[in-house]
Amino acid sequence: MIVNLLRFRFRDDVTEAGRDAVLAAMRRTAGVESAAFGTVGRDLGDPAEGYTHAYCVGVADIAALERYLHDPVHLAGDDVILPSLARLSAVRFTDDADPETGAKMGELVRAKLEKYPDWERQLKAIPA
Repeated sequence: MIVNLLRFRFRDDVTEAGRDAVLAAMRRTAGVESAAFGTVGRDLGDPAEGYTHAYCVGVADIAALERYLHDPVHLAGDDVILPSLARLSAVRFTDDADPETGAKMGELVRAKLEKYPDWERQLKAIPA
């Protein structure tokens, strides 16, 4: 299992309707076929850290991660989600014993960045 946990905060100018749209897009992304589980909600960590919400998704393996990264629902969701975020932090972990899992994940992300340069631009615009 590969788990991706995102902590985030909305930009100050995002309306309540905008926040609702982002959370709905995240829920759709967390529900794609390649996701084994997913949830979206309030971040319960220290408010001083500056995060208000969290997104967590698990995928079974590297093949599922590749499908997840390129799923049309995920791609469409990123265009709604990323422009609305003021902060974003990611933690990824796995129970896969393969010592190359991290490198394989990195390669999948690099390939997506190459294929979708707007995705990279949007990600780089969000501070951690």
